[in-house]
Amino acid sequence: MFIEKIKTTGLAHLSYVVGAAGQAVVIDPRLDCEIYIEKAAAEDCRISHILETHRNEDLVTGSAALTELTGAQVYHGPDADGEVVYADTIHEDDVIELGPLKIKAIHTPGHTYDSMSYALYDEDFGDSAVAVFTGDTLFVGDVGRTDFYPDEAEKVAGLLYDSLQKLMQLGDQALIYPAHGAGSVCGNDMADREFSSIGYERQHNPMLKIDSRDAFIEQKCSEKHEMPPYFERMEALNLSGADRLKGSQSVMPMTIEAFTEQQSDCLVLDVRGVSAFMGAHIPGSLAMPESMVPAFAGWLLDYSDDILLIADSQQQANQTLKHLDRLDYKGVRGSLIPSLTGWAKAAQQFSSLATVNARTVEDRVSSDDNNWQLIDVRSEHEFDSGHIDGAVPIYVGRLPEKLEQLDKSKHYTVMCESGARATIAASVLLRAGFDNVDVFLGAMGAWRSIFK
Repeated sequence: MFIEKIKTTGLAHLSYVVGAAGQAVVIDPRLDCEIYIEKAAAEDCRISHILETHRNEDLVTGSAALTELTGAQVYHGPDADGEVVYADTIHEDDVIELGPLKIKAIHTPGHTYDSMSYALYDEDFGDSAVAVFTGDTLFVGDVGRTDFYPDEAEKVAGLLYDSLQKLMQLGDQALIYPAHGAGSVCGNDMADREFSSIGYERQHNPMLKIDSRDAFIEQKCSEKHEMPPYFERMEALNLSGADRLKGSQSVMPMTIEAFTEQQSDCLVLDVRGVSAFMGAHIPGSLAMPESMVPAFAGWLLDYSDDILLIADSQQQANQTLKHLDRLDYKGVRGSLIPSLTGWAKAAQQFSSLATVNARTVEDRVSSDDNNWQLIDVRSEHEFDSGHIDGAVPIYVGRLPEKLEQLDKSKHYTVMCESGARATIAASVLLRAGFDNVDVFLGAMGAWRSIFK
């Protein structure tokens, strides 16, 4: 028997290959799915089944693509808010056998109505579950969000409570394999590790320590999560099934001449690090470091955009393309590599982004300058956990829709936890014609260090 975890960086998505006796099952595959075939083949197994824990909202599922390559049967839970055209429905207590292994389906609604978990048994070593693949029902240190049905908030929170009790009945010995790790938008407080057990979570997961169903419902209904606009597109695609990625997965390098010819018709996306953007960037470009593309592309990019990349390397540009493909963005036209070095040598225009430290922000806060405003672009959940007096909360993903409420004649300092999201937000302001913008570098981390 083997269990192989495949982590998709940026999205913090976790998928799995489980195999024995020459067969393998893939759980929650991503769109670039050849890796699952490679992992199974390395264990002398062929992929016979594909299991989905739920209809994903934050990425394009690779099940339809993987079944095209392997002929494996895809299974999805009931009540999927639409027809999952590429999958058969799996129900409570259905079993898939792989030699001595049995994978038993458990219907665990709450995060979504179609949510399934899959308990793994090894008949050669007893009757207890060895592990359970929990999807977005149970995470390490947290449980799934329940805000996808706002008109039925209490109902779905109660369903999640009931589903968690079912998982607890599998026994403390069962390892848990969730569909996401820390950094995912599907939870607020996941632990920064990807291994645990039912027993450990029972003792240490704050949500599992709530022993009253009513108290659990109250807690879930009080949570604050952001709902990226691209979720709707992912939900629709994951009903119909997306085609597998074909052709070159490499971004075309462009000369400065070719780049400037297309620049006016494209969105220029700068995927270098924030320090590089602060030092020099092309005016009007949108800052979004490559590692942050999965989290913020769905907020700030339009699916109709043609995109030109500013990257430090071909590898960075190609990884950005992969991130965008997983979210169904198809508009990348090329990349300027090497980026700003050659750009400056060619006497092309560039700008820089000013930064300020905690002492400067302290002075500005105490000065009562009516022409200056501090904008905190962290999530509402983060803001509520602690913020600087006088800061205006505008989540970075919501900033474009709030621009009309801001006075372009004012001076704005943008902050987050450290400065990365603030740099993205500052670039949004600069692109919209706000001239007097700087970033609080170090932000809440620095503020806490000084003003404990």
